[in-house]
Amino acid sequence: MPPIRALLFPKIAIFRPRRVAANRLLIRFMVRSFSLFFLFFLVAFLQAQTPVVAPRQSQAVLIVGATAHLGNGMVIPNSAIAFENGKITMVADATTIRYDRTRFGKIFDAAGKHVYPGFIAAQSRLGLVEIDAVRATQDFSEVGSFNSNTRALIAYNTDSELIPTVRSNGVLLSQVTPSGGTISGSSSVVQHDAWNWEDAVVLADDGLFLNWPALRSFGGWETGNPQMQRNEQYDKNVAEIKSFFAEAQAYSKLAKPAVANPRFEAMRALFAQQQNLYIRASQVKPMQEAVLLAESFGLTPILVGATDAWLITDFLMEHKVAVVLNNTQSLPSRDDEAVDQPYRTPAILHEKGILFCISEEGSWRLRNLPFQAGQAVGYGLPYEDAVSSITLNAAKILGIDDRVGSLTLGKDATLFISEGDALDMRTCIVTAAFIQGREIDLDNKQKALYRKYEAKYKQ
Repeated sequence: MPPIRALLFPKIAIFRPRRVAANRLLIRFMVRSFSLFFLFFLVAFLQAQTPVVAPRQSQAVLIVGATAHLGNGMVIPNSAIAFENGKITMVADATTIRYDRTRFGKIFDAAGKHVYPGFIAAQSRLGLVEIDAVRATQDFSEVGSFNSNTRALIAYNTDSELIPTVRSNGVLLSQVTPSGGTISGSSSVVQHDAWNWEDAVVLADDGLFLNWPALRSFGGWETGNPQMQRNEQYDKNVAEIKSFFAEAQAYSKLAKPAVANPRFEAMRALFAQQQNLYIRASQVKPMQEAVLLAESFGLTPILVGATDAWLITDFLMEHKVAVVLNNTQSLPSRDDEAVDQPYRTPAILHEKGILFCISEEGSWRLRNLPFQAGQAVGYGLPYEDAVSSITLNAAKILGIDDRVGSLTLGKDATLFISEGDALDMRTCIVTAAFIQGREIDLDNKQKALYRKYEAKYKQ
């Protein structure tokens, strides 16, 4: 007599041997697939390693013969620059001084080349995103509207493959900034050769980022008819910002609040004048209202983006507002503006005496930062002032000009040597770069791919 199980579940009893065999095949397939995937991942991982962090400077270095662009508007055609223990010890005209070459462990004969302070990228996402189109690689925004307690620094990824590509064009420092919400959180300044974010930090939590609402913005994407639309919630949005800042300021005056509020706690440094307030705004009215609101709380704002800054130069001068210009190489914001207006804006701000720096918002595009400054040179901005716009001016705005931003005695030896004009993409060929005196590896993934396929077509 057949077993009861077979009588009750005949299909299971009959097809079980086949199912077991199928399961075994499935398991084998999964194991092999996983093995192949692991092997592929391992190979890709080994090929994608970022350069090893450079060791501490152990010997004095001399760079002689180069045209030195000091970052403060001055130039030395035939320079002698020395640094030791990570600090600059000599900046001089090589034709007017004597020096003992034997005291230097390494000498760079840079005749015909150029030396610049390390370029500084303000308001970047470098190290916070790897691939813009892949959400899993993005770590630059937090859920919610008022995230003053969010810190971009602890999310900074020193192993990002984008960092070596950026520093190959002389961008050796950046301000990593959060995005999203009304208050995005705090930014920090980092240098681009470190094992982790603790090693990378130059100035932690230098400022708080506020996204000011726009009067008009593009909408209607869901209908297939995108066009400029008025923000009907503008006044409400501004009222919410004012209310939040008023509460945070009142909280900051309490030595020991009965109930701790992490968002307000994070703003104590702002009201104590220990942080900058960066306000992302581009249109005239929002920029003016943002400045006046900040001043009502005793704060000195820095405008970021500031597309229409050229229209309110007198206002900016009166209120002593610094500006972080975004993307010189872009189209005008209005149809009735001159097509080259973004190119000319830096020169207009310079002529008015407004402190500004040029930035390149994003991550991988930071390698184009020097060319953003170079674009402005062709439209009226003096060359050395263009250099300052991504070196000393940026350092002043970020509050790190006592350490970097210019080739000055006592400052960090963060600088690089270029074959030609570093603001021109045709001649910007960085041959050596130093961060705090350490000579860094200038190799990167793109150079490796170039060598790989160059070898392929030579075979």
